[in-house]
Amino acid sequence: MSILTGGRTTPPTMPTDIFGSLWPLISDLAAGAGAPVDYVAVGVLGAAASLIGAKRRVQPFATTPKWQEPCVLWVAPVGDPSSNKSPAIDAATEPLSLLEHELAQQHKSRLINYQTEQERARAEKAEWQSLVKAATKDGVSTPSMPTAAQEPEEPQRPRLHVKDATPEAMSDILAGNPNGTLHLRDELAAWLTSFERYSPGGREFWLEAYGGRPHVVDRKSNKNGPLFIPFNGVTVLGGIQPEKLRDCLLKTADDGLVPRFLWVWPDPIRYQRPRELADVSQLEQIYRRLLSLEASKGEDGRIEARVILLATDAADVFEAWIRDNDEAVREASSLYKGFVGKLRGMVLRLALVAELLSWAATGDREPTTITLRTIVAVLEFVDDYAKPSAIRVFGDAALPEAERNAAALGRYILKTKAERINARDVRRTSGIATLKAVPEVEAATEALTEAGWLRPAPHRNGEAIGRPSKDFLVNPAVHEASRE
Repeated sequence: MSILTGGRTTPPTMPTDIFGSLWPLISDLAAGAGAPVDYVAVGVLGAAASLIGAKRRVQPFATTPKWQEPCVLWVAPVGDPSSNKSPAIDAATEPLSLLEHELAQQHKSRLINYQTEQERARAEKAEWQSLVKAATKDGVSTPSMPTAAQEPEEPQRPRLHVKDATPEAMSDILAGNPNGTLHLRDELAAWLTSFERYSPGGREFWLEAYGGRPHVVDRKSNKNGPLFIPFNGVTVLGGIQPEKLRDCLLKTADDGLVPRFLWVWPDPIRYQRPRELADVSQLEQIYRRLLSLEASKGEDGRIEARVILLATDAADVFEAWIRDNDEAVREASSLYKGFVGKLRGMVLRLALVAELLSWAATGDREPTTITLRTIVAVLEFVDDYAKPSAIRVFGDAALPEAERNAAALGRYILKTKAERINARDVRRTSGIATLKAVPEVEAATEALTEAGWLRPAPHRNGEAIGRPSKDFLVNPAVHEASRE
């Protein structure tokens, strides 16, 4: 029966300490979405990170001022279409739409002021131009253009989340949103395979968007000069189906993009109607508080982030963990090696989000350090959950295609309680997307035959001449084992 998992590891249980007092709310939201709690939990982490954005950075040690991590997370819930990933992500991000609508209303007022100043500037410029003409005619010195004649920059609409955007469109959005934003994708696979579709350099842009550094875009079409992005920081949150992992993970360049993700892949749950109505207003208030974090701005429009250090005892624990994790890096291989190697930064980013989430939920004074309690909770989350989840994802993606298809066909046999299958019917009616061609079906049935699931049972109808049908009898022990 192990062929059903294709060697896939068992999903870990998510530790709850990283969420503190928020866990009951997260559980209620997950119950309302009919989804595993893991999906809502990491959705909250992603949404919170995007709201903090450029306003706060985390630095592990006072003696390492050049090692600072921005508040940017990339989160990828994995699951079948029936696992309710999308409702869970919606539950975690729904308040963002309300907050963005309110910001859009405020933006209308700014647009009115802008249009007023613009018309005044145009009038001043027209007056100045008439003075220039007169001075030219009279042969006197040309008057300088007054400051009031310079048209103001048009304010950009605040964006808390973007659901689909090319690198060019995202650059424009980030130029007017110095705190960064959330890139929310219902299907992450479409994003991962689209980087070079619109223009070269798309993949490089997104890699830089994980770093949260200033970015300059040079375009021939931009008459006003280079486009300056003060904080090229984009938190990414989107689901992906297991069947699409192989193409998205293994067929992409090994440039560190895939290991940057926090991967989450729980087993689906049996639906049960919720017993409590989730208090969505509580999550809204938490997000409002994170959005209202204060920060100063420089003359170039860049947000000057407030840096939060690890407390002394927290820094000691983190230093010891780095040494242990470095040993794990040396022992790891392939994609998992890259994932473990980038965990230092992810730990710090998660710690910053967890500390500020706790503050926003309790209403206490804003923290000035990352506490020992928080760093211990985050390290437990990373070691006991994030690492096993990554192994589960990378291991499944690395499976040979025949084994993956055999597992899919095996699940189909159990679902339909089939006692006999036909190869042609599998291609035509099973609905398994990867079993539409003869070679794929032959490889899958061969694997199931070797595993003892199937026995070839070819037959002809009557005295018909030609090839016998490719029928297979299903081992009754398979169905018996599935009921145990």
